Amino acid sequence: MALVNKLSIKVAGLAKSYGGETVVKHISFNVKKGEVFGLLGPNGAGKTTTLEMIEALRPIDEGEVTLEGYDVRRQPYEIKKIIGVQPQDAGFFEYLNLRELLAMFAGLYGQQVDADKLLEEVDLLAKAKSQVKHLSGGQRQRFSVALALVNRPQVLFLDEPTTGLDPQARRYMWELIQRIRQRGITVVLTTHYMEEAELLCDRLAILDDGKIIALDSPKKLVEQLLKKGFKKKVERQAANLEDVFIDLTGRSLRE
Repeated sequence: MALVNKLSIKVAGLAKSYGGETVVKHISFNVKKGEVFGLLGPNGAGKTTTLEMIEALRPIDEGEVTLEGYDVRRQPYEIKKIIGVQPQDAGFFEYLNLRELLAMFAGLYGQQVDADKLLEEVDLLAKAKSQVKHLSGGQRQRFSVALALVNRPQVLFLDEPTTGLDPQARRYMWELIQRIRQRGITVVLTTHYMEEAELLCDRLAILDDGKIIALDSPKKLVEQLLKKGFKKKVERQAANLEDVFIDLTGRSLRE
């Protein structure tokens, strides 16, 4: 899918401090409409705090953020109407079934939703009458994505969407994210998996100690490293152990 030139998110001089310590240090970047944009960095780099400020979930100390033309600081309620958020640790009403939860969340946005269509999209239609407490880890992750889509968002935020998933579930989530992107939805994600970032992201920003230390496409970032004379000690193989695992056990989800 070709990217358009319009911007979905503009971040300028964004900063956040806690107890006198600045954890996000005046960072600036843009996200194009319809792209998958990644935020990478070690634990404590400021990724989640940055996302939460952009999502209007955490107050902005300094800087400006606009999302789809709305000022995040001044128009937080407008922002929440047009974004979908899949957090790291999603909490659900565990005694409602999946169909009921989707209907309830849609009602919070004043919308109706075709729950079965959403469940089918994340391969959970067979679990429509199940309670969340009976889902596997991968199923819970996929259901949290379905919930994030109930308001037909223009921008979807995914915070480490494949953490703790087995190889089949992780690859299914990659395919799901690619399908969401093909619908024209802008996707912003964080991840610790470099293979995941390289596969999914059109561009990414690498954060460290609250600062952006690199921003470009995965391909260009690799090329920049090679131009420095970097050479791997071990030549990359055409396949890895995960490929062996998938080949031997199959691509289908085990749930």
